[in-house]
Amino acid sequence: MGTQYALPIEMLQKWAKEKPNAVYLSQPVNREYVKFTWAESYDAVRRIATALQSMGFQPGDRIGILAKNCAEWFLADFAIQAAGFVSAPIYYTASADTISYIVDHADVKAVFMGKLDDLAPSEAGIRDGVIKIAFPYKTIDCDYSWKELLKAHEPIAEDKIAKPELEDLFSVVYTSGSTGNPKGVEVSYRNIAFGAWSPSQTMELHGDERMISYLPLAHITERALVEHVSVYSGVVVSFVESLDTFPDDLRAADVTMFISVPRLWMKFQAGILAKLPQEKLDRFLKIPGLSWYVKRKIRKQLGLSNAKIIGSGSAPISQAVLEWYQKLGINITEGWGMTETAGLACSHHPFRADKIGTIGTPLEGLEIKITDEGELLIRGDSVTKGYYKDPDLTKETIEEGGWFHTGDKVEADADGYLRITGRVKEIFKSSKGKYIAPVPIEAMLFDNTYVEQACVMGSDLAQPAAVVFLSTETTRGLSREDVRKSLEVTYNNINSSVESHLKLSSIVVADDMWTIENGYLTPTMKIKRGRLEDRYADVVKAMPGRPVVWEDECVAKSTAPA
Repeated sequence: MGTQYALPIEMLQKWAKEKPNAVYLSQPVNREYVKFTWAESYDAVRRIATALQSMGFQPGDRIGILAKNCAEWFLADFAIQAAGFVSAPIYYTASADTISYIVDHADVKAVFMGKLDDLAPSEAGIRDGVIKIAFPYKTIDCDYSWKELLKAHEPIAEDKIAKPELEDLFSVVYTSGSTGNPKGVEVSYRNIAFGAWSPSQTMELHGDERMISYLPLAHITERALVEHVSVYSGVVVSFVESLDTFPDDLRAADVTMFISVPRLWMKFQAGILAKLPQEKLDRFLKIPGLSWYVKRKIRKQLGLSNAKIIGSGSAPISQAVLEWYQKLGINITEGWGMTETAGLACSHHPFRADKIGTIGTPLEGLEIKITDEGELLIRGDSVTKGYYKDPDLTKETIEEGGWFHTGDKVEADADGYLRITGRVKEIFKSSKGKYIAPVPIEAMLFDNTYVEQACVMGSDLAQPAAVVFLSTETTRGLSREDVRKSLEVTYNNINSSVESHLKLSSIVVADDMWTIENGYLTPTMKIKRGRLEDRYADVVKAMPGRPVVWEDECVAKSTAPA
C-alpha cells in the first residue's frame, strides 16, 4: 500500500474549516492587493468544479492552464482536482507549435487562460473545439469568464468532490527539453502529495510562513514547492503583478521562504555590485558595525529581511555565487529534483557552510544509488510511473523495481552529500578522444561576476571552448580591454586547476543574450546546449589564438537561425 497521504483538496478543506478567515492568497491587481481567505478560496474552487462538471467532460479528461502565475492559477488547479479531471499545464512562454502539440497530445478539452506577454501563440495554438475560460485579466477571447462561472454556479457538495486513489493520475506535466517535443510526465496523486508533504516536514513549516509565487507554475518545482507546499502547510502565498513590479511585490510579500533559480541569483548579485563594487563591498564587510548595516540593507532591498529558508534549484549554480551570498549573511541551500521526481528530491537543508556546492541528501523516504558510471538513480513515492503515451521511453528510463535513471552524474562525500558533476548526455568527446563534462567548467566561469551566461562546447575539437554572455550591470562603464583582462585571469585560473584535456582553448564573448524568446533557454532558464553548439560551431572553429576574444573578432560567424 505504501504511505498514506491526504489529497491536496482535503488539505484545502482542512484549512478552510480551521482558519476560514485567515488570508491564503494575495494577488496584486493595478497595484492594489486582492486577498483570498482560505474559506473564500475553497468556495471558489468548489464553484469552478461545478462549472467544469456542467460542461460535460468525462472523469479523467485533461484540462489545461495557460497563464502567468496568479491566485486563480492555484484555484483552477484545485478545482480541476475537485471535479475529477486531470490538469495539463502549459508554459506561458510556449510557442504556437508547442501549445498545439500539448493540446493535441493530451487531448485537452478546455484551457484556463490568463495574462500572457504575447497572445498570438495561444490564438494560433489552441484548436477549435477546445473550450477557453478567461481568468479575470486581459487575455485572448474566451468562451467563458472566471467571474461569470463563479456567479452562475453553486459550490459542489462536499460529498461529490472527487476522491481519487493515490495511484491515480493527478497531472500530465510537460517538460521543456532542449530538443524535440516536450515529454509528458505522468504525475500521480502519490507523487504530488509526497512532493509537497515531505519538503514541508524537512523544512519544518508550521503555517505562519510566507512565500511568493513567480517562477512558472507549469514547472513542477513551483507547482510542488510553492502551490502544493502552501496547501499542505497552510502557508500564505503572494503573487507578482508584472516583471516591472517584481522587486516591489517581493518586498511587500515579506517572505520567510524564497526559492529562485541561478539566473536570478546572479541578476541580484549583478544589481548589488552595480551599486556597490566588489572592492568597496569587501572593505565595508571588514568593519563590524558597518558590515551589519550593509548586510541588513541588502537583505531589505532584495525583500529577504525575514527570509529564513532560501533556496536555489532548477539548474546548477556556481559555488562562488553561493559563497558570495554567504558573506552577506544570505545562506542559500541548493536543492535538486526533476519533473519525474515531483519536484524536490534532495535538499541541502538545514544549511551547512561546509556543504556549499552540494545538493544535500535525499528527502526521507527516497532511496538512491549511484551507478559505476556515476549516474544517480532514485526511487520512492515521488518518482513517476512513466511518460504519457510513451511506453518505450518509460521502459528506457525506469528500471524493473522502480529505479529511475535521472541522467545526472553525481559524486557523494563521506557524509552522503551529493554534488552534481554534469549530465550523462552532455558529456562530449574531444578530437583527442577524451571525454569532457562541461558543467564543472561552466561553474568556474561563473566565479567571474562579469559572466552572466556560459556554455562550454567543443565536440571533435582538440580542446573545449567557452562561450559567455556578459552582465550589463557589472560591466557597465568598463572598456573591452578591462573586461578582457579580467576574463584572462579566469581563463588562467581554470586552466591551471583542471586536467590537460579540460583546458579551455579560448573564451568567446557572445554578441547576444540567450533568452527563452530566441530559443536558447528553456522556460526554466536552462541553456539549450545543442542549439548553442550549432549557433557557435563556426565561431569556435574560427577563433584567433588568443585566450579571450569577442564574437565580432572571430574570422567567421555562424549563420545558424536563432
